[in-house]
Amino acid sequence: MPRIRLLVPGNIHHHSGGNVYNARLVQGLEALGTEVEVIAVDGSWPEANAHARRRLGILLGAWEPDAGLQGTVILVDGLIAMGAPDELEFAAKAGRETWVLVHMPAPARYGLEARSLRAATGVLCTSTWARNVLAARHGLHGLKVALPGTDPAPLAPGSTPPHIVAVAALLPNKDQLLVVGALGLLQDLDWTAALVGSDRADAEYTGKVRAAVQANGLGGRIRLTGELTGQALENAWLRADLSLLVSRAEAFGMVVTESLARGIPVIVREGTGAVEALRLGAPGTDDDGGPLPGAKVAFPADDDPANPALLAQVLRSWLEDTAARASWRERAVQARSTLPGWDRTAAVVLDATRS
Repeated sequence: MPRIRLLVPGNIHHHSGGNVYNARLVQGLEALGTEVEVIAVDGSWPEANAHARRRLGILLGAWEPDAGLQGTVILVDGLIAMGAPDELEFAAKAGRETWVLVHMPAPARYGLEARSLRAATGVLCTSTWARNVLAARHGLHGLKVALPGTDPAPLAPGSTPPHIVAVAALLPNKDQLLVVGALGLLQDLDWTAALVGSDRADAEYTGKVRAAVQANGLGGRIRLTGELTGQALENAWLRADLSLLVSRAEAFGMVVTESLARGIPVIVREGTGAVEALRLGAPGTDDDGGPLPGAKVAFPADDDPANPALLAQVLRSWLEDTAARASWRERAVQARSTLPGWDRTAAVVLDATRS
């Protein structure tokens, strides 16, 4: 059984999907009898300074002929890897077995990303969407996919009036401004909402979201909870009747499967990896649709910022049509038995790194 050294970025402190994936992957690998050493690598990745990259090179065994890493598979979080192609290339020359775990393809930095991935022994992607983006962008082949797992969770009873949640750190990519704008068009209907996620990851954007809530007169209907964990987060889920993940870009969107695990339907943005997550709850659906436990909202490619009226239209239909709301709920409840566990994720990673 190989030993795995997992290198994770030390500068991501909010409750991100990547952090959750890494932690649950470690638990799954250890449950399979694999020894895992997790090291948080300091530095402002992916733009770390020379000192941080030098330390990374040491952890990769890039500089020493005998770094005590024989029989060790090194798994590097993609956020680190895209900022350190030199170190990965030196590790390859030193004969290290180094894999890159890509949670999200780089939004820019294409040249550095290409070098890092080509230097690696192999590449693991956390979604089919990410694999397809990287394959098309860099002409790469043989990329592996290890989809996130899902933990079993209690069925959410929901609320009266219907309660809508958007669980994500307040960041421009997560587009909470779109959510607030859409809800601002639905003030004639009964609903409450919560934006559940870190309000410290981007202070400027958080200020814009708070201002939009007040400007729309929604201070009494939309609550910004900040980051929640443990039972406080579970309580937020239990109140929910509908979940939103309308990120501009999303490799997978673990929030989607976390919602479905509780019988909560989800609205996602078309063209992102969140659609793959939604389809995990409805095996057999194809690209043309089918009975999903939620909906996909398509925004025109040149619609930036996205028009909140499109999202508001879907939300209005869900709020006004009790039969449709019940149907979404039924499919979300059915999805709970179809979602893969983290044991499958760990098995895929272990199989890939042993091949």
